[in-house]
Amino acid sequence: MKVLDLQCSAGHSFEGWFGSEQDFLSQLQRALVQCPLCGDASVQKKLSAPRLNLSGAKPPLEPTTSNVPASDTVAAGAPPALNPELQNALHQAWVHMAKQVLANTEDVGDRFADEARRIHYGEVEERGIRGKTTPTEARELMEEGIDLVALPIPEHLKKPLQ
Repeated sequence: MKVLDLQCSAGHSFEGWFGSEQDFLSQLQRALVQCPLCGDASVQKKLSAPRLNLSGAKPPLEPTTSNVPASDTVAAGAPPALNPELQNALHQAWVHMAKQVLANTEDVGDRFADEARRIHYGEVEERGIRGKTTPTEARELMEEGIDLVALPIPEHLKKPLQ
């Protein structure tokens, strides 16, 4: 398993797990690697230090009261891998949630910021909307007290099934 530090063009950093470097490159070329925060498929690998297991290396120093400040907490090891059944259940729940969002909101496209303001200020009837906005517009909306959530919707759900 290859764990990569990734970053989208909007600057969001996230981690991706791939079977190999070739798996990552293949998925990247097919635009299957997307930012979990904004859905951006323009993703790049960040520089990261590899972990080397050297047989002659000394074991890490055990934390003691003399070498670790009381306020520090240390998490050892990699996060546990999800079993395939749990991973599938989480994926199915995500797809179900995304379908609910699509079914119960109006797509206003690039007019999201303007339409959100019109709803917030009572110029039009309140309703659930979705669309696209820039990070700057999103920040301005939040400063005005307008709640919003960046929710990437998988591309295959946005297109009609044939």
